[in-house]
Amino acid sequence: MELIQKKFKSLNLSDPFFASLIEDYKEFSQWFTKKAEDNAYVFEDELGNVNGFLYLKPESGPIEDVVPVLPNKNRLKVGTMKINAHGTKLGERFIKKIFDHALHNKASEIYVTVFPTHEALVSLFAKYGFSKAAEKHTQNGTEHVLVKDLSKLQDSLVKSYPLADLANKNFYLLSINPQWHTRLLPDSILKNEDADIIEDISHTNSIHKVYLAAMNGMEVLRPGDIILIYRTTDGAGPAHYRSVATSIGVVEEYRSIHSFVSRDDFMRYCKPYSVFSDAELDQFWARKRYPHVFRFTYNAALKRRVTRGEMIEKFGLDPGAYWGFMRLTRDQFNSIAQAGQLNESIIIN
Repeated sequence: MELIQKKFKSLNLSDPFFASLIEDYKEFSQWFTKKAEDNAYVFEDELGNVNGFLYLKPESGPIEDVVPVLPNKNRLKVGTMKINAHGTKLGERFIKKIFDHALHNKASEIYVTVFPTHEALVSLFAKYGFSKAAEKHTQNGTEHVLVKDLSKLQDSLVKSYPLADLANKNFYLLSINPQWHTRLLPDSILKNEDADIIEDISHTNSIHKVYLAAMNGMEVLRPGDIILIYRTTDGAGPAHYRSVATSIGVVEEYRSIHSFVSRDDFMRYCKPYSVFSDAELDQFWARKRYPHVFRFTYNAALKRRVTRGEMIEKFGLDPGAYWGFMRLTRDQFNSIAQAGQLNESIIIN
């Protein structure tokens, strides 16, 4: 299923998907009709039935209809979010889309109101650093106001997402071949123009990634290490100009393929966040040619691609070094991120 934007007026409010929202919110039908010309993100199945719905609204000023009142800030409001999970990663895709929009709109906070009875939804938001800041009392009952501060690190890498903490961290350039890069990092596809982080290019647009590689030295990766993804040349021109830095990630975990006790153990770990097919994973397990297995968060695409030539000539990277997996200095990383017009708000020095 693809995540697409649709106007409210093009959606069928009598779709069974909306029944629980109509039941929870007495004013929902009227509100939905008023939003006719507004856009929402929608997941639809093959038959056109809605399986996910997300409405986002930038706001500024205090939030006065909650207790306690929340102070004046630029915020992104998660107006409505509902998912029919069915064992998929729809919730995570919505969370990534929420963060993408918040950064795009330079919001300092994100907030959402949720009935505490929706435990799975509350848990999903909590996983990514949302916490209760207030309550909202209406004719529908009492909702919790969950807030995510986009300027503060929290007590875990995932709760801090999309922020990247650079203090006392190691920095590495990690090369990925074009065929895997397009699958793994869909909004970092090489384009002639700047990447639009708001566009949902592929169903693989998720926060967490699992990747396998065979490059020397990768066993040094540790949680919190910062990786600069480097897309190798597509053959359409010299690597000096066509190999480019595209995006930033943070390592969650490194494992050797030999640490898995069985194929099933390996598949359970890789499958939820891997872009590889079952057949490819089976082959990787059988041959053990890619011994390095690591999970990372995909924090941001560079708006401008930085070429190999620029990294050598301007930022001092060694042209004779092994560019498959290469240590960077903090200054080199910062210079490349700045040249790539990385959203500076995600970087905590």
